[in-house]
Amino acid sequence: MTKVDIVIPCYNYGRFLEPCVRSVLAQSVRDLRVLIIDDGSSDDSLSVAKSLAERDPRVSVISHPRNWGHITTYNEGIEWASAYYFLLLSADDLLVPGALERATRIMDANSDVVLVHGDGIIWHDNRPFPKVDAQQHFAWMRQDLIRDMCAIGGNLICTPTSIARTSVQKSIGTYSSSLPHTADMEMWLRFAARGAVARINAVQAVYRKHLAAMSNPYYAEMPLDYRQRAEAFECFFQKCGKHLPDARNLKRQALYTIARQALLDGITLLRRGRIDRGMEAVRWSMQLSPRLRYLPPIWYILRFPGPEGRRRAASAVRQAIGRLLGKFSSRRMIK
Repeated sequence: MTKVDIVIPCYNYGRFLEPCVRSVLAQSVRDLRVLIIDDGSSDDSLSVAKSLAERDPRVSVISHPRNWGHITTYNEGIEWASAYYFLLLSADDLLVPGALERATRIMDANSDVVLVHGDGIIWHDNRPFPKVDAQQHFAWMRQDLIRDMCAIGGNLICTPTSIARTSVQKSIGTYSSSLPHTADMEMWLRFAARGAVARINAVQAVYRKHLAAMSNPYYAEMPLDYRQRAEAFECFFQKCGKHLPDARNLKRQALYTIARQALLDGITLLRRGRIDRGMEAVRWSMQLSPRLRYLPPIWYILRFPGPEGRRRAASAVRQAIGRLLGKFSSRRMIK
């Protein structure tokens, strides 16, 4: 059986594809397969992929007649994989020397480890390429990934560094189409619910940042990020919560952390005079974590600029106090 299967989805990234594939084929682990899935690209991605396949028998290509989207493409790659280990690598990212050997060595020696990840260097491709020691000395540790991710309310794994045990990937299922921007985060949580996660203290991949990156429009709209992160945690706990001893508290912590981040960002927007956007963020944060309704950071709210901002802030404070008093009144009536 092949040691590692690497799936490289590609959509209009023809100019990045060859360096990406070369970074894989140059790995010290030679027993590998590469599947390039061209997702209906309109550039030269398919011709570049076919040229790479002609030069190395370890490379194969699948071409979609039209763009199916990244989630469908990722899941097609999971279905194809059959090696001991599996990596999903974007066509604009690169592995560093020794990445596969470090990860597979850990999983070979520790059958309980189902997922390995490490450091990723962010490289803005208009700057010099980062230098990485080809012979990195490294340590690794088992990580309580679920608890750590709930504590920050977000993702802790750099996706191009995440190398999984294929049998576990098959058993936990595919990426969720309802989470177009945080499906990877929810996937890592599912892995962590199934077995041990190892974090390598070494650079494993280069994460390329460029003007055409698919994530650029998404991160320009941060409220969407908060919502998608919250939905990822909701989805994960719905699927796996019954198997976790402290699921209720972990979920509450994750959603509270996301809500508080959204609340503080909403307050910043309000102070800058962006009233509608700010109030939308504040309302959403309090819906996500109801305890924020009774503990708003009043000292920030009272500093909102302009008469309109202060009027909206005063109204929000009065509504919060009214809800709190109503809650206490209801309790007294019940008694």
